[in-house]
Amino acid sequence: MSIDVNNESGTEVDEQAILDIARYALARMRIHPLSELSVIVVDSAAMEQLHMQWMDLPGPTDVMSFPMDELRPPAKDEEEPPQGLLGDIVLCPEVATKQGEEAETQHSMDEELQLLTVHGVLHLLGYDHEEPDEKAEMFGLQAAIVDGWRGEHGLTGPSPAPTVS
Repeated sequence: MSIDVNNESGTEVDEQAILDIARYALARMRIHPLSELSVIVVDSAAMEQLHMQWMDLPGPTDVMSFPMDELRPPAKDEEEPPQGLLGDIVLCPEVATKQGEEAETQHSMDEELQLLTVHGVLHLLGYDHEEPDEKAEMFGLQAAIVDGWRGEHGLTGPSPAPTVS
């Protein structure tokens, strides 16, 4: 799996954890091991600009996903997953910090960025949360991936509750 993490935010983030959880999520979703993903960490001004440009919404947001080859998890265990360019995930640590502080189970910026990375991966794979049933599926899968990764890394305590909207 080729995953690039590029921190342009000026904020120190745990880039290795972002890389690790993205790799874990993609493996868990059975995405081809030669697929490529880019994760970019930006400040709130850059995120606000992207949010306005692509969503026509004011203010910065927590995570944005820009799919490329529209890869999807294979439908059956025996199917060979296609390889390709997944796309880009853009994260904003300033928004992640605020969301982590305001969450029901308060957590760190890095924990929120890990959650947002998984959220972004799922969006790249075609998951959405516009409808209640889609939200239940996506957030359930997101929690399972974050919990699985945390368990493999010996991280204790409750996983961050989904704070993405």
